[in-house]
Amino acid sequence: MSTPEPNVRILTFGEAIKEALAEELRRDPRVFIIGEDVAEAGTTFKVLDGLVQEFGPDRVIDSPISEPGITGLGVGAAMIGMRPVVDIMFGDFIALILDQVVNQAAKIHYMSGGKLKVPMVLRTTMGAGRRSAAQHSQSLHAWLSHIPGLKVVIPSTPYDAKGLMKTAIRDDNPVAIFEDKMMYRTIKGLVPEDDYTIPFGVADIKRPGEDITIVATSSMVHVALEAADMLHEIGISAEVVDPRTLVPLDKQALIESAKKTSRAIIVDEGYEQYGVTAELASVIADGAFYYLDAPVKRIGAMNVPIPFSPALEDLTIPNAAVVREMAKMLCGKI
Repeated sequence: MSTPEPNVRILTFGEAIKEALAEELRRDPRVFIIGEDVAEAGTTFKVLDGLVQEFGPDRVIDSPISEPGITGLGVGAAMIGMRPVVDIMFGDFIALILDQVVNQAAKIHYMSGGKLKVPMVLRTTMGAGRRSAAQHSQSLHAWLSHIPGLKVVIPSTPYDAKGLMKTAIRDDNPVAIFEDKMMYRTIKGLVPEDDYTIPFGVADIKRPGEDITIVATSSMVHVALEAADMLHEIGISAEVVDPRTLVPLDKQALIESAKKTSRAIIVDEGYEQYGVTAELASVIADGAFYYLDAPVKRIGAMNVPIPFSPALEDLTIPNAAVVREMAKMLCGKI
């Protein structure tokens, strides 16, 4: 007898995250959420709307406006056995909590000789396009990916967002999850009702292809898929690979895809200079060098503070047309 398919529904990216948190709050009494406007307001983006009504203000905690304070509370709570989810409203504000995350959460296990651990999840946002200007629009996931002792997660779909969030909460290490704020309501997908997790360090091929590999992160996965549709119309078969986690990174999946296609582009919404695109390009250049027919190319956010002007802001963000043109060039179609 065949195993029946699990029941699935179409959820938005934000709904999938909320469902993951609700299920983990029910499963483990050690889990709690703390952050600015997470309870009554359900966050600025309404992702957590209704959780405080089910779990109460002792487990969905509205905090004062002090990112360093709430992150420090999270680190301390994790060290004594709780499993906090610290909500930082905008990813730009991780600049305020670098000591707590980089010098405390990431290092306590090592500095204590393995006697202490910090099973804390840091939820925050990334992504421009919301007309929120230079201090509320950055994608700073490369910062935390640079630090040993931290795991970094960047989901692109509702299915991935739920499964990776549940894995993060159950992990004994500090985990940072960067959620693109522009996807909360716009990106929808099938999500099983049954409990599931997605292991860290396992990339996903979102679209198979033969002629060129496009490695894309977070919202750029959808940009890459759009570009792949455009390329298909002119006879170029693009493979879209989503790392899903930057730390740990599934290096082999990136290398094997590039070996197959012989060309690669890396697309990420973080700043291009000293960023994620450089690291992933290096992985492919090292691991697939003798299979490549062209240099590995990178597309990231423009190296300027993100403008408030809609017309200017849109110019700073990678888009499908730019990816298409670079792919055409690498494939000799120009």
